[in-house]
Amino acid sequence: MPSNRQTTVAFVVLILSAFAGGGSAVLTAYEVIESYDFPVGILPKGVTHYDLDASSGKFNAYLGGSCSFSLEGSYQLRYKSRISGYIYKDKLTDLSGVSVKVLFLWLNIVEVRRKGDKLEFSVGIASAEFGIDNFFVCPQCGCGLNCNTLDDDDDDDGKRGNLRSNPLVSSF
Repeated sequence: MPSNRQTTVAFVVLILSAFAGGGSAVLTAYEVIESYDFPVGILPKGVTHYDLDASSGKFNAYLGGSCSFSLEGSYQLRYKSRISGYIYKDKLTDLSGVSVKVLFLWLNIVEVRRKGDKLEFSVGIASAEFGIDNFFVCPQCGCGLNCNTLDDDDDDDGKRGNLRSNPLVSSF
């Protein structure tokens, strides 16, 4: 069940969305993710629109098409054109539309939790943790974080985000 703060944040997002036609600013999917204490880099660049049900936390984020890329050569990620699940402060649950290649298998990422300065990604029976600083930059479809363009890939201190390998895998 969402807390009062989460419900308030979602309500504000819906109100802003309702007034979008009247010239009011609308939060992007990336700003909404940040309002739930997640870094923008858990979504790739290119989210065209989203919807969010304030009462339940149910969300959908839409890309222009499916998207895949490698990070640091060791992780391959794939996003479908629609990513859905439930969002709460520090927790994404019942995710669909995001998968990671582990050895020769594609596994669905079903949950993401923020634990202080780490993000824990779960594929159901196993999980892996990564430092949150790996997700300050949005990866780009096709090339991840190793794109030749430098447009918005640099963060404020001029560093590019890198997902450092951390094969810390644990069973539930």
